[in-house]
Amino acid sequence: MSASAGTGVFLLSLMSIPICYLFNSLIYSNSAEAFFFAWCTTVLVLAISARFMLKKKAPVDPLFYVYAVHAFLSVVNLIIGLEQDNIIDGFVTFYLKEADPHVNTAHGHMISYWDGCYGTHVGPLFILHLLYISVSVWACFRIFCQPSARDVELSDIEEAHRAGLLRRPVDLVFIIYLIPALAFCVFRGLVVLDCSSKWCQDYTQQYEPYLKDPSAYPKVQMLVSMLYSGPYYIITLYGLLVPGCDWMPDLTLVHSGALAQAQFSHIGASLHTRTPFSYRVPVDSQPVFLLVNVLYMLVPQALCYRCCTQPAFFLRTAPEKKNE
Repeated sequence: MSASAGTGVFLLSLMSIPICYLFNSLIYSNSAEAFFFAWCTTVLVLAISARFMLKKKAPVDPLFYVYAVHAFLSVVNLIIGLEQDNIIDGFVTFYLKEADPHVNTAHGHMISYWDGCYGTHVGPLFILHLLYISVSVWACFRIFCQPSARDVELSDIEEAHRAGLLRRPVDLVFIIYLIPALAFCVFRGLVVLDCSSKWCQDYTQQYEPYLKDPSAYPKVQMLVSMLYSGPYYIITLYGLLVPGCDWMPDLTLVHSGALAQAQFSHIGASLHTRTPFSYRVPVDSQPVFLLVNVLYMLVPQALCYRCCTQPAFFLRTAPEKKNE
């Protein structure tokens, strides 16, 4: 991407600030449907404007325009988070009061800072969220379907395959981490399923009472984590032990991003003032809570970095021949 294209995207994202203020003033007394259609029109106009603004050296890859719209919406979500914290006012007041009630929960508040959405309220904005998710999924598949750009010598791949686990101390550390991470993932899933074990009850009361929050966001998140992250940890253990698993870099990349968003929202909501006091993490337990959850978020990022920057162990020495 050229410098002019990057500058265009940056300016496009900043245009969301006056646009939010203008639309909030214009349609404050109107319905959510009017807000939805006005918002879609704005995004469309901005996308067309960006296309003309970059017409001299306009990128051909459609992913550029997907990321341009996402950059615009990311600033919008940041505005939502800042107004929820009463740092600014009058930019998205209508949205907070009428459009998506879920953003006023502690979980929705943290999601606004991370730039995402959850909720059970089905309305006109649900279509916009569905479109947002669909385009993101399409972009993900398009990226992963592109040819690999890794340039690794065959001798390096063969040498990495011959290296035993003891000669790969970093991988050994990750393997040691994945076992308790799997147990922690399953344990928190059992907690939100109202397991009667004394360990589960004590953990909820002393360290993470937010898991019992009636908003149900932590319950859904822990169940999703158990059903998806649990199998991921098992598959990753296999990938770190058996050479030639060329799907490892992509898999760790997707999981690290998903877990970063999930943990950011969970940690923030567990401590946020919008969460009822009885469901917040006790002050005495906060150091342990932060240590465990921050490590649970950061180690997958380190694993992803290792797999993407040093992929020789995961590459195959020769492509498999397909039977005619």
